[in-house]
Amino acid sequence: MKRILIVDDSFYMRTMLKNMLTDAGYEVVGEAPNGQTALELAKETTPDLITLDVILPDNTGLDVLKGIKADQPDMKVIIVSAVGQEVIVNEAMEYGAKAYIVKPFSEEKVLEVVSQVLSEEAK
Repeated sequence: MKRILIVDDSFYMRTMLKNMLTDAGYEVVGEAPNGQTALELAKETTPDLITLDVILPDNTGLDVLKGIKADQPDMKVIIVSAVGQEVIVNEAMEYGAKAYIVKPFSEEKVLEVVSQVLSEEAK
């Protein structure tokens, strides 16, 4: 079973993602409301995948992404962003994010992207 860490400052978004992913057979190993917790949980839980919101209360998703990649270079990260954050998304992809999902999103889109990223062979 693939293990996923969800990072989003919105409790509602974390809950929605968690329900989608667990219903689809994934194990959600943790939920982080901010960047600091995300970095700690990424180390502790070593998930197969992290969904990472780009706007967090204590730092940007890009900073968190860099921190995760510095510590775990092979970690698969999917960026979650709102419409209009293309510049941040493009930067995130340069820093090693595997894909992105734009809010508001459909369950089908989330599961499609998660499945694609998890099925990619490690580069």
